[in-house]
Parts: sequence; structure tokens; C-alpha cells
Amino acid sequence: MAPKLDVIICSTRPGRVGKPVGDWFDGVARQHGGFEVELVDLAEVNLPIYDEPKHPRLQQYEHEHTRRWSAIVDAADAFVFVTPEYNFGPPPSLVNALNYVYLEWNYKPAGFVSYGGVSGGMRAVQTEKLTLTTLKMVPILETVLIPMVPQHIDKETGAFRPTDIHASSATAMLDELLRWTNALKPLRQKG
Repeated sequence: MAPKLDVIICSTRPGRVGKPVGDWFDGVARQHGGFEVELVDLAEVNLPIYDEPKHPRLQQYEHEHTRRWSAIVDAADAFVFVTPEYNFGPPPSLVNALNYVYLEWNYKPAGFVSYGGVSGGMRAVQTEKLTLTTLKMVPILETVLIPMVPQHIDKETGAFRPTDIHASSATAMLDELLRWTNALKPLRQKG
């Protein structure tokens, strides 16, 4: 059975370009064939600002939205975060989603598809990696970087139009993510 990869669209704002970028990468991940892929949109998950009274490490969740999010994260073996850059940092929706649970993230690798202006979201990814390591995750080096993202959105269809470098970067990242997913599997074993 193939390991489960969650492709998480991190931006939740109206008019976001994260959805077409995420839809494109979801298709690439499915074609890769190394993972069972699920597209997770934080706008649809719709988590409120963190509101659990007990520390996430205890897993004593009082709210149904937390239990649903816990189940989504727990079921995955690896993640790709499709992330914009806001003020040189990660979107608040991603920080909030990461903070909701703890043990469910442990010993899982993560890759990034980042987008933005000239930096392509690189600064956000660097900050996000700090948080991931605190969650006992392994952020991998390979990434898909999309600078000047509006230039890659089709004005008529709204779809993301990748370049060859985006496509080859996606394949390289998925190959490496699969290696780390398999290597970390013994650490994810419960019991």
C-alpha cells in the first residue's frame, strides 16, 4: 500500500492563487504514483483561531473541528504545503493549523510548493521549517519555488501554467519525499 500524502493548500483568503497552484501540484503528485494523494484545503477545513483548552500533546480535544483536523493529519504519512508568503513569513492559517495538533505531525516529512513575488515564498518556507522541526517533522531540501506567480495564472481559466522547471522540481521533490517517507516509517509505528 502506498504511503499517504496530504497536499495542503495553506492560503484561505478570497482571490488566492494557492488553489490553482495546489490543484496543479495535486495532479502532478497523483501522476507520480508513489503516494496515495489527498488534497486538503485549509479554507474548507475552516479551523477557528486555536481554541482548545488543553495542550495539543495531551490529545484531549474538546471541539469537533479539532478532532476532524487531528484525524486528517494523523492519517497522512507525508505533507506538501502549498504556501504563499505574507510579510516575509507564513500565512496565519498555516501557523494556526500546525499549532492545533502535535503528535499527529511527528516523524513525517514535508515538502513545499511556495509562491509569491520575487522571492517565490522562500522566506515563508524558511520560517515554516523552524516550526516543523519543533513538531518533530523533517522538512526536505527539494522544493518547488514559484516567483512572480501572477505571471503563471491563465487570465481566462484561472489555472496555473507551470514551466519546465516547476514540473522537474515537483518530480524531484516527490522522489525525495518518498525516500524520507519510507525511511521515517519505523518511527511512525504506534505501539
